[in-house]
Order: sequence, then structure tokens, then C-alpha cells
Amino acid sequence: MSVEPSPSYGALQAIVDELFEGRSRDFEVRRLDVVLAAEASDLPDDLLEIVNLLPPGTFTRIRLCDQLNSAIGGHAWGQVYGTVE
Repeated sequence: MSVEPSPSYGALQAIVDELFEGRSRDFEVRRLDVVLAAEASDLPDDLLEIVNLLPPGTFTRIRLCDQLNSAIGGHAWGQVYGTVE
């Protein structure tokens, strides 16, 4: 049985890209920055839940993607919403 992608497929990728656009590899964002960007993007509740699962702190792009992908995988939503890189 195949799963249909959501119309919001790739929405988290767009947020990650926007947060780190033109930044160095060592640049970090705060959890609050990610939450605010997600809320401003009018994400569906499922994706807001994923973002709200982020632990407090700061994140490089790699660490942020690992955290988000872990939560996406834990909910088995990779095929529905996509993963981030």
C-alpha cells in the first residue's frame, strides 16, 4: 500500500533552507527561531508537532536535520511530509 504525499510535502525542507540560506556550516539557529519560522509558514498541525519536539538549545543545520528526521521517522511520516537535509 503506497502513501500519498501531503500537499505540505517538503515544507520543513523549505524552512530549513530559509533558516540556513547563505550561512556558514557552523552557523546555529535557536529552537525558538525554528518554531517561529514553522508557525509563520502556517504548517499543518502534524509538522508543528514535529518542530515542537525539538529539545531546547541551538542547532547547526546537520543537527537540526537529524533531530527533525528522527521525529519524522518516529511518526512514520517520511513518505507523507518528506525528510530534511
